[in-house]
Amino acid sequence: MKKLRVGIVGAGNIANSAHLPAYQKLTDIVEVVAIADIVPERAKASAEKFGIPHYYASVEELLANEDVDYVDVCTWTAAHAPVCIAAAKAGKNILCEKPLAATLEQGLAMEKAVKEAGVQFMLAVVTRYGAEQFKFRELYEQGVFGEIYAAKCQYVRRRGTPGGWFTNKAIAGGGPVLDIGVHAIDRTWYLMDRPKPVSCSAEVSYRIGDYQTKGVSRWKPYGDTDEKVFDTEDSAMVFFRFEGGKTMVAEIAWAINGPEISGIQIFGSKAGCTFGPLTVYGENEEGYLADTKPEVVGNNYFVEEIRHFVTCLNEGKTPISPIDDAVTVQKMLDAIYRSAEAHAEVKI
Repeated sequence: MKKLRVGIVGAGNIANSAHLPAYQKLTDIVEVVAIADIVPERAKASAEKFGIPHYYASVEELLANEDVDYVDVCTWTAAHAPVCIAAAKAGKNILCEKPLAATLEQGLAMEKAVKEAGVQFMLAVVTRYGAEQFKFRELYEQGVFGEIYAAKCQYVRRRGTPGGWFTNKAIAGGGPVLDIGVHAIDRTWYLMDRPKPVSCSAEVSYRIGDYQTKGVSRWKPYGDTDEKVFDTEDSAMVFFRFEGGKTMVAEIAWAINGPEISGIQIFGSKAGCTFGPLTVYGENEEGYLADTKPEVVGNNYFVEEIRHFVTCLNEGKTPISPIDDAVTVQKMLDAIYRSAEAHAEVKI
């Protein structure tokens, strides 16, 4: 396998806490040769901490000075489109953190640039790359679950609203729907075998807002200044319809007066399952109801995600989270906000 060269754009939390530590475990197949950030001091600090040879103040500087095989986009959401479009026009492959973009329009512009340039694109939706998800897909391909026709996903925090740019809609694109909801919705849709979305009925809540609950601290992005802009939602309740009469229910929250819960339930015609640990709900060989827990060896999601992309680039394969999937999920996220605004079901 050819050892690839990557340039990272964005020296914030996701780069420093997840991507860069993962690259340190993959030095045999990929080398980080440069990092860029609109705050050069942040790029310099990351370069010094992780032994990266060069740092720059923009994606344009990085592309002009470095020969990279792909660009890893770790910026805030509103910057995904300009950075990815610049990389595509330079003929570089792209690994981009979730969500695809701050708006559907930006996502469609990214898709256009990627396809016109003929470069490879993978959305970094890391929960697709967990060991339990891989095992589920193996069992699904074996026919264990039959037809998957319904699912439910939850990513609910009681008081877990981040600070900094995350609550600034102009930069983040939205609140928990785009931040954590994308993980739950994307993974569940993927595990359902990507049924074609038809419609969405949703409501989002702004009732709790910028809470000042005692005893609760807020996580802030690495190196970020708190702008105190707060115009994003607290939570969302969602119902998706897909072709073939398939459905998904999603519950998402940064802040809600209820218990914290995160999980997925999959319902198939022959069996269903939950995760953490992976548990299959079906029947045994004698026809009795049976709950089984397949053996699963845990893995590092971020390491496997990056390893998968590097392998795909080397072997000329399409990754399991390509641009087409990214755009479809962005359309689903966009439909949540459109439905909530209309207080009615909307077409996707």
